[in-house]
Amino acid sequence: MNETLILLLIGLSAGLVSGLLGIGGGLIIIPMLVGFLGYSQKTAQGTSLGLLLLPIGILAVLNYYKAGFVNVKAVALMVVTFVLGSYLSSAFVVNLPENILKKIFAVFLLLYSIKLFIDK
Repeated sequence: MNETLILLLIGLSAGLVSGLLGIGGGLIIIPMLVGFLGYSQKTAQGTSLGLLLLPIGILAVLNYYKAGFVNVKAVALMVVTFVLGSYLSSAFVVNLPENILKKIFAVFLLLYSIKLFIDK
């Protein structure tokens, strides 16, 4: 898969999970950038912050950008599908019963914690 398509899919995935579970940045985007595209941890963090620049991390992004750890192209591509994904999933999740949403969130966190535990 080419990098542009992967970045768009990462943005969509993060947007969907963000709308569904209220998470996305560090928990979704950073592991996907490192795992699928081979970004360094610092570049993945800086690029993820670039995606969240306006609402959250403008000062942190400036530091990462000055140090050369923000992939601006990746930010631009992911933001498009992140917005779409978060809108679509949030429209779905507002109609879910609270207990179902809590279970989805718990399963997601459990699976990710197992992955972290078994990784070297």
